Amino acid sequence: MDERQLRVLRELGELGSVTAAAEALMVTPSAISQQLRLLQRSVPVPLTEREGRRLVLTPAGRALADAAIGVEAALARARHSVEEFLGQADGLVSVAAFHSAAAAFWPHLVRALSTPGSPKLAFADEDVAQDDFPPLTREYDIVLGHRLDHAAPWPPTVTATALLHEPLDVALPAGHPLTAKARLTPRDVAGEPWITVHDGFPLMATIEAIAAAADRRLHLAHRINEFAVVAHVVAAGAGIALMPRWTGRPHPEVVLRPLAGVSARRHIDALHRPENTARTAVRTVLTQLRHAAAAISSGAE
Repeated sequence: MDERQLRVLRELGELGSVTAAAEALMVTPSAISQQLRLLQRSVPVPLTEREGRRLVLTPAGRALADAAIGVEAALARARHSVEEFLGQADGLVSVAAFHSAAAAFWPHLVRALSTPGSPKLAFADEDVAQDDFPPLTREYDIVLGHRLDHAAPWPPTVTATALLHEPLDVALPAGHPLTAKARLTPRDVAGEPWITVHDGFPLMATIEAIAAAADRRLHLAHRINEFAVVAHVVAAGAGIALMPRWTGRPHPEVVLRPLAGVSARRHIDALHRPENTARTAVRTVLTQLRHAAAAISSGAE
């Protein structure tokens, strides 16, 4: 049995005829009869009987119709609770992000959503491989993930709100001979020791593309995922690296140079389950993430 069938039974009992119940529910009499037949299948005793030309409720039918009043009231309360939850502007929104996105976006969210009535924020850092970002939407309302231009798109199980299409530049220690060039090619950088991420993380695909374009194997000297640490190691002269142009923290002893000849950009997207945007608080946070992205890419952050 379901809510519609119980409603039909209740209206039949109160109004006394199939025709009257159909008019009240704005359906056809045949639709009323069909719902009654479906309901009867789930109950082992008759719910209706003929009284002359009229269809009326049996004692069991009247008992179930009375119970339907409580069911409808409980469902109405449940729907109201859901509506309140969805419309709650200051509801809790959990946001996960990989480290460089967290450093760039979270301060903006904190400042923008600090006024009374704003969503409450719960942050968590998640530094995972590209394929592991979408499953995180089971645990968090919004997940900031990144993927390279030529990587597979996000799966249809999640909705992606585009935030940044960020260039990846070559990070060089200040004073390195290659800093004299305004733009670098794969052949320029192929002979250098590299500081790169662990296998499975998005930037590795660009490292492999550099090697292919230069037609030589790169020397991967160090594996470090955290860009803030990478910047210090580059500054110390341990090698060169790819670093994001906008979301990486500037280091006074590190120089960034754009890379030509390969696709060196990454998408930073806000991933979420489609149903999450039914919540006012989640939509508010997504709006602020878009504002933050505009500020970050323009250098205002």
